[in-house]
Amino acid sequence: MSELARANRFATAGELTASIAHEINQPLGAIQTNAETLDLILKSNSPDINVIKEIVADMRRDQDRASEVIRRLRGLLKKAPYEVKDIDLNEIVRETETLVSSLSALAVARQVDLSTSTSPEPLPRGDRIQLQQVVLNLIVNAIDAMSDMPITKRKVTVRTTRASGLAEVTISDVGPGIPAEKLKEVFEPFFTTKAQGMGMGLSIVRTIVEAHTGQIVAENQAGGGAIFRITLPLAKTHGNATNEQVKAESD
Repeated sequence: MSELARANRFATAGELTASIAHEINQPLGAIQTNAETLDLILKSNSPDINVIKEIVADMRRDQDRASEVIRRLRGLLKKAPYEVKDIDLNEIVRETETLVSSLSALAVARQVDLSTSTSPEPLPRGDRIQLQQVVLNLIVNAIDAMSDMPITKRKVTVRTTRASGLAEVTISDVGPGIPAEKLKEVFEPFFTTKAQGMGMGLSIVRTIVEAHTGQIVAENQAGGGAIFRITLPLAKTHGNATNEQVKAESD
C-alpha cells in the first residue's frame, strides 16, 4: 500500500510539474536580477549600503521561498514507512492548502477559489504524509472537475469537523458532479473520467482512509457539485487525559 501510495504521489506531482517549476523559477529569476543589480551598485564609486542591505534581504526572502517549495515537494515524495502518530488533521489540511495555493501557476491556470474551514480542536491519529496525500488528491480532482466552468464560479471548499467520536473532512466543489450510476464506481481501480487519468488516485485514497480505520464516501450536492466525505476515528484518551498527555506518557 505504501509503495502504491508513493507512486500516486509522484503521479500527482507530475501533474503539477509546470506549476512547481514556475514557483521555483520565479524566485530564482528574482535572485539573479538582484545579484546583477548588486554587482552594478558595488562597481559604483559610492555604493549605497542601505540599498545593498535591502537587496540582500530580498534575495534571502526569494531563496527561502524557493527552498520552501522544494521542502514541501520532498515531504510529499519522500519514501517513508506507514507511521501512525498523534497528529492535527487541521494542520494537515492547512499545509495542503498552502501547498496548492503556493503553486500560483496552478491557481492562475485553473482559476479556483480554494477555502478551508477547520475544527478548533485537534483531530485524530494517523500517518501525516498519507493523509496529506488524501487531501491533496481530492483537492486536485475537484479543481480538474471544474475545468470547463466559468472562472468566476469555480470554488473548492475543505472543511474539518469533530463529532460523536469521529473526525470528518469534506472536500466539495461546484462542478458538474458525478453521474448517479457511477457513484459506487469512483473508488474502483482504473475508474477515471480524465482523458489522461490512470484511475488509481481515488482507489489509493480509499485504501489509505481504510488503513486508518476510516471511511470515505462520494455524494452529489443538492445545489450542484460533488462532495467527498472522510470520517476518521479520534485518538483514544486515557480517562480524562488529553491526546497530548497520552502522547507525552507514551514518549
